[in-house]
Amino acid sequence: MNKPTPVVEVRDLHKHFGGIEVLKGINLKVERGQTVSVLGSSGSGKSTMLRCINWLEVPDGGEIYIGGDRMGVKSANEKPMSNRELAAMRARTAMVFQSFNLWPHLTVLQNVTEAPIHVMKVDRKDAHDHAVQLLEKVGLSHKHDAYPWSLSGGQRQRVAIARALAMNPEVILFDEPTSALDPELVGEVLAVMRSLAEDGFTMIIVTHEMEFARAVSNEVVFIDKGMVIERAAPEKFFTNSDSERVRQFLGRYRTTTA
Repeated sequence: MNKPTPVVEVRDLHKHFGGIEVLKGINLKVERGQTVSVLGSSGSGKSTMLRCINWLEVPDGGEIYIGGDRMGVKSANEKPMSNRELAAMRARTAMVFQSFNLWPHLTVLQNVTEAPIHVMKVDRKDAHDHAVQLLEKVGLSHKHDAYPWSLSGGQRQRVAIARALAMNPEVILFDEPTSALDPELVGEVLAVMRSLAEDGFTMIIVTHEMEFARAVSNEVVFIDKGMVIERAAPEKFFTNSDSERVRQFLGRYRTTTA
């Protein structure tokens, strides 16, 4: 029996900014339905890796596959994809940013329906009906006609999650989705993400929320200085890591949260 194709596969990923090598050969596989949390100190390369996965940053080396298809490059001749081809590949991923990135001149409902209508050519009524369902899922069915400026940070991030889901992506990429929120608003966003994990969505989450990562993840990946130092199940990672660097990192975290 053939092994299922990973939803995301990263092979020997390298990325430089100027003379600094930020990613030094990252390898990662994410299977369908998995929630993978990516941890590490600030500046370790976590967000850069995430942005390379959907080609917001163009890698300097390595390969990325979404559902077995090469991202950004035509495998046959190694030529870059056209903008149209790249847009089609990107539509198979969805990114939730720490700064929300909502369109300020559009209502909540319009923010969720615009991409399906214009990128995926979904019928307007179908896009509307799906958006209504998604806003109910994230607890914002009463905010259809509100504008982003009138929402709390937690509500805006929940709209961003609904917008990501509206594209029916194969994987959702979360780039520190709670880091810009006031502490009292973090819980409402994490509750939505927890429900997505329970529903079997495939997710890669760059986060500093350790307890959330421990409770929700199928696997935890630790990146340090542009390299994967450890991949482990949450209980092993948090209680019996093989890596001295990971134990040092977790020790600092426990000290600052004690």
